[in-house]
This record gives sequence, structure tokens and C-alpha cells, in this order.
Amino acid sequence: MRILHVNNWHRGFGGSDHACARIIELCRRRGLDVEVFERDSKKLPPGLRGRLRAFAGGIYPRAAVDEFSGVLRSFQPDVVHFHELFPLISPWILPRCTAEGIPVVMTCYDFRITCPVATHHNHRRICHDCVGGREYKAVLNNCRKNLPESAAYALRSAIARRFGLFANHVSRFIVLTEFSRRWIEDSAKIPAERVAIVPCIVPAPPSGVADPAEGAYVAYSGRFAPEKGVHLIIEACRKEGLPLRLAGDKSSHPAIRPDDDAACVPTPTREALVEFYRGARVLAVTSLWEETFATVLSEAKSHGIPAIAPRIGAMPNLVEDGVTGLLFEPGNVDELAKKLRLIWDDAALCRKLGAAGRRDVQENLNEDACFEGLVNVYEHVVGRGSAGQVMAPRGSQERSVNISACFEAGANLKVL
Repeated sequence: MRILHVNNWHRGFGGSDHACARIIELCRRRGLDVEVFERDSKKLPPGLRGRLRAFAGGIYPRAAVDEFSGVLRSFQPDVVHFHELFPLISPWILPRCTAEGIPVVMTCYDFRITCPVATHHNHRRICHDCVGGREYKAVLNNCRKNLPESAAYALRSAIARRFGLFANHVSRFIVLTEFSRRWIEDSAKIPAERVAIVPCIVPAPPSGVADPAEGAYVAYSGRFAPEKGVHLIIEACRKEGLPLRLAGDKSSHPAIRPDDDAACVPTPTREALVEFYRGARVLAVTSLWEETFATVLSEAKSHGIPAIAPRIGAMPNLVEDGVTGLLFEPGNVDELAKKLRLIWDDAALCRKLGAAGRRDVQENLNEDACFEGLVNVYEHVVGRGSAGQVMAPRGSQERSVNISACFEAGANLKVL
């Protein structure tokens, strides 16, 4: 089977990029004929020039669309698998697949198809204001903390919705968890038969840590963005007098006080991150937004390190409270502190949760399970699966014939 993967790599190469790279590598290693159409946001020039190029790419990148069409004709894939498309590829390449009669699969790592900034969080609260065709709310809420950027994100999202670029041209949507399945069906109004759950691959090492109860610190790993709630874990560890180590995207965090037993640990390599995980007694995720997956949480679990996570988004799908980890109410510092103390002081519980979490990753996030799920989706959309073929709604191909001409003629799009 010939699979064309399409991805716009992020500047910081985050969790979705790692997940995409693992899928591409797995497909190749398992014998599928793979080609990759890609762009890299790191190549955007700095400053205003880069922002303008990203804006133009998100609206209609003619060069990328034309180049993609050429790859589509030369490679002739059985399936096109889309990952991230913004800002340098854009969903305008989706109708090209429909025009060629090639089924499309898309993995949803975030909320891109219902939220202009993809997080359903506006830096102050969880936010679903834009759902249902109200993208202008992203401008009113200034979700990017920069009005021109917020307007650009809102515009490109509204255009994609107005022309049905996702809804009319994706044969099958892949989500990572049950939480995301409910989101895409309820908020994006995608029928259940067009949705499949295929979790991320999280390779477990040959052996876990000998005894997680001997770990020397509470660990946090991830971006130091406001919606990640890093200040919560700092405050919780301060309350309990627990040592905290943070592996993030900066060398310091403003919430750390001089008398805190807390420090930022650089993890520039994969090996350094593994060493960071294996030196911890517990890893805490403190997100304030509805994450669709948590790679760092699952990676820590794969080493036998117990995890604590908020009862929000996909976290309850990844942590069974009291079995493979502990859950706490989002934003509740006191409850987080108590549960950190519980694991820190109870060596037997620490070992029990760590062992169960590692088994969970081994059984449910392994390569075999992921590849089987992917192949089932691929065969489904090309008509080889038991459920038959799921293609774009009738009429979508006719609507896509002269889409680019709308922009060239300066069509008046009432999207905001």
C-alpha cells in the first residue's frame, strides 16, 4: 500500500511532531511504500517577514498546493495521511485529493478544526466560543495576545470551515483518545463512522526503573506556557516541601522563589530526557486546558514512574485513578499537594502505580497496536475493510473544481 504522509513541522518539534515522525518511521519499517510531503516552520524568516509569510501560507499557499499536486500525480498514493497543515501547507491541498479520487486520512492531535488557535484555551480559561462558525471570537478574545495574529488565525480557520475543507474532503479522522472522539463528534459534528481511535506510539524501554520510590524529586516536563499550569506544581511542592525539577523550554520559571527546592533541568537530547524521567519519584501534569494526549506522561509511565494528572480532557483516558496513577481537580493546588505527598511517603503505592502504569503503556501504546489501527483505517478508506469505503460527501468534488479561482478573483468571503 502506498501512503503519502503530509506534515508541517513545528518550530519547537513538540509532541505532535514526535508522534508524526514515529508513525512515518513505523509505516516504512512495516513495509508500506511511504512518501512524505513536508514543510518546516523553522525555515520561516524571523520578525514581520516570517509572520507575513505564515499568514499568506495559512490562507492560500499557491506554491505548496501546486507542488503537492505534482507529488500526488507522480507518487499516486492509495491513501493520503495528513497530520499538521498550518501555516505553510494549508488545507487547500485537501480538495486536490478529492479531485484525484484519493481517500484522505487525518490525525487530529489538537482542536485545529474547531478552534483557530487549536487549544480551546484563550490564556485565561477553557474556551469554546468559536465553535459553530464564530471564529471572530478569537479576535475579540485576542487568543494570540496579538490582535493581528489573532485575526489571521481566525481568518484561516473561518475560510477552512466556510469551504468545508476538512468536513468535505477527509474520509476518516483519527483521534488519539475517547475524549477526542467525543469532541470531534459533538463540536465538529463529524459522524461516528468517519472517526477512529488510534493512540500515539510510546515505546517502552526493555526495563523500568528498579524502584521508583527511590526517585529524588517530583518531575515536570513540558512547555512553560500558561495553559500548562506550571505554577501549580511549583506551589504544590512548596506547600509540601518537596524537591521539584522541571524540564521545559526555558532555563528558569518566574514562579520559582529563591528559597524553593526547585530547578530547571536542561534536557537537550533524548537520552537526557530519559535520564530525567528515571531519576524522578513521580511526574506531574498540571494542564489547565483539555489536552488530547500527554506524551510526557505516557513516557514517564513507560519507565515505571507513577503519574499525577488533572481530571480534564484526555487525562482520565490515560490515567486510571488509583490504578495507573492519581487524578486531581484541575487548578486545585491543595489536592495536588496532598496527592504528591501521598506518593512521596507511601513507597508501596509508588511502586504499585508505577508498575501498573508501565504495563498500561506496554499493552495499549505499543507499535503493534498502533500499526494494526492504522492499517485498519487505511484499508477501510480504500474499500478493503469490513466496514466498506468512507469517502467525502457527494458533491464535494464538484465544489472543489475552481476553489483557487475564488481567491484569484477576489471573492467576497463573509467569514467573520
